[in-house]
Amino acid sequence: MSNYYNWKEKINENELRKVIEILKNDGIIIFPTETVYGIGGNALSNAVIDRIYKVKRRPREKAVNIMVRNINEIKKYAEITSELEERIIKNCMPGPITLILKKKKNFGDYFTADNTTIGIRIPDNKIINTILNNIDFPIIAPSANISGRTSGIEVSDIMVDFENKVDAIIDGGKANLGLSSTIIQVIDGKINILRQGRITKEEILNKIQEI
Repeated sequence: MSNYYNWKEKINENELRKVIEILKNDGIIIFPTETVYGIGGNALSNAVIDRIYKVKRRPREKAVNIMVRNINEIKKYAEITSELEERIIKNCMPGPITLILKKKKNFGDYFTADNTTIGIRIPDNKIINTILNNIDFPIIAPSANISGRTSGIEVSDIMVDFENKVDAIIDGGKANLGLSSTIIQVIDGKINILRQGRITKEEILNKIQEI
C-alpha cells in the first residue's frame, strides 16, 4: 500500500525522513515538480529502473532522464562539452528545462536506451529539491503517467494509475506550470528543441544572454 503524504502547506520532517529511507532502500515515489508530477527512484539501482519502467508501462527503447540537485552533480554523470551548455545550466537551471548531454562512461547504460547521451534536469520545486539535497544519488524521473497518457499535474490525476504500485505519494498541490519540461540539446553550437515544454527557445536565449 502506498504511503500518502500531504505536503501542500509544508514539508513534514518525520515524513521526509521516511521518504529518504524509501529511496535509499530501492523504493519509488511520486512527487511534485514545478512542471508536472514525477515518478522516481535511485538511478543507480537496476531494480528501481526495472520497476519504474514496469509501473509506467514504458517501452525499454525509450530513455529516461535524471534529476540532480546542482551543477556539481551534473558533472558527476555527464560531460559539459561547450561554453553554450555551461551557460544554459548556469542561467536556466533550476527550471523547466532538460538538457541532453554526453553521458559519462559506465553510467546510465541501463536506462538510456543505448544512447551516448543523457537528459538531466535540476527542478525548481521546494519538495523535490529538499529530497535531492538529502540523498547522494541521482533519481530517474519520468513523468507520473502511464506511457502515452497525459502527464499528471495534481495527485488526483495520478492516484487511479499508481496507488498501491509505488511506495509513497507526495501531494504538493497542483503543479505550478502544468506542462512538461522543454528538452533541448546543443548541436553544432546551436540550441535544438527536442520537446517543446513550458519554456521556449526565445526565453532560453534571453536567459543565457543575461550575463
